[in-house]
Amino acid sequence: MNLKIETKRLILRELLFSDAKALFKMDNNPKVHTYLGNNPVKSIEEVNDYISDIRTQYVINKIGRFAIILKDTNEFIGWAGLKFVTEPENELVNFFDLGYRLQEEHWGNGYAKEAAEAWLNYGFNKMKKYSIYASAHIDNRNSKRILEKIGMTQKSEYKWKDIPCAWFEITKESFSKS
Repeated sequence: MNLKIETKRLILRELLFSDAKALFKMDNNPKVHTYLGNNPVKSIEEVNDYISDIRTQYVINKIGRFAIILKDTNEFIGWAGLKFVTEPENELVNFFDLGYRLQEEHWGNGYAKEAAEAWLNYGFNKMKKYSIYASAHIDNRNSKRILEKIGMTQKSEYKWKDIPCAWFEITKESFSKS
């Protein structure tokens, strides 16, 4: 993919295999996986498989999760992006899901919100999508607050792989008004 999105503080670019070490650091942290089923990665091979899957999504769907890089330091701090979901989730299939994940030391700095807003802008204004969805563990107040701050509305609660989740949606019309 030849896509790069820049915000005031961030560069959002495709995930590369050279990101594996930093991605492993993030996804090996049990605190990062508190609301994700408590299943941190255990090997760099798992991370490389994950990156390979994401890179396949780039080819098939022309979109996916992208690395979040701090402009000032060129440091990998997490990922964010739109994923085209083809498996049923909350009784919906073939939809665009907004997601993000950050290294623990970068929580609380507004980076997830900044990246998420950039992806909504891209999804609505470049991809011309009508709706974008997201989910968060029902107890993850911080993630739910980010989704609300970017204009998403909680529509329901459901279980995904036995994880209790809140389901969020935003439409192009409501995004344009915010």
